[in-house]
Amino acid sequence: MSVWAIADLHLSFGVPDKAMDVFGEKWQHHPDKISHHWKNLITSEDLVLLPGDISWAMHPEEALPDLQWIDALPGTKVMIRGNHDYWWSSLSKVEKILPKSIHLIQNNAFHWNDIAICGARLWDTPEFSFAPYIDYADNPRAKKLSEVDSPAEAEKIFLRELARLEMSLKALPKNITTCIAMTHYPPIGADLQASRASALLEKYHVAACVFGHLHNVKPQALPFGIKNNVHYTLVAADYIDFIPVKLL
Repeated sequence: MSVWAIADLHLSFGVPDKAMDVFGEKWQHHPDKISHHWKNLITSEDLVLLPGDISWAMHPEEALPDLQWIDALPGTKVMIRGNHDYWWSSLSKVEKILPKSIHLIQNNAFHWNDIAICGARLWDTPEFSFAPYIDYADNPRAKKLSEVDSPAEAEKIFLRELARLEMSLKALPKNITTCIAMTHYPPIGADLQASRASALLEKYHVAACVFGHLHNVKPQALPFGIKNNVHYTLVAADYIDFIPVKLL
């Protein structure tokens, strides 16, 4: 039994006009790439972590085809919300349509064998910047992705997400062997400089944290690594060539 991770699936089976093709050749037919690698690597006995940006849908019903596509793939899946998961309006609404192989993290934790999974979306923080590591591309659709212009508003959202992360960490089972955290936004800087989020992960003795959100990253530009016994791994789908990363 193994644990895998891949973020930023950005599926659009329910909203085909939002296909990722507009973001460049690398994203052409990307669900086929994910499915191919997933089926070659992952078995029904495995756990797959999906750290956000699952679907471009706006409503749960529109996201259902994407969730069903994920459900049909091998393994038990656990996901958190990303900044573009607008369909994830409330836990109760999403759980009504959720296929049986998929589980959600929202202010709670998930227990699988001797492993516990926790997490939260997080948000932008002035503590660090990834701008030097990203090849920005002028894209008509990408221009619409900025959601918060005010630093004060961004900080307010970040603090709320930090509280949600700690709530999830507090929900971890006692005496668990291994704890893995998922965040959508990176919880630490590129050169592993400390942050408020990383301090929380260390406080609760998290072994590893996986995250996505960053796109158009220069090849091998962000290796991340281990800081104070927490192993940080970027698993944004395009950064890992749509191949799930094996954690355990």
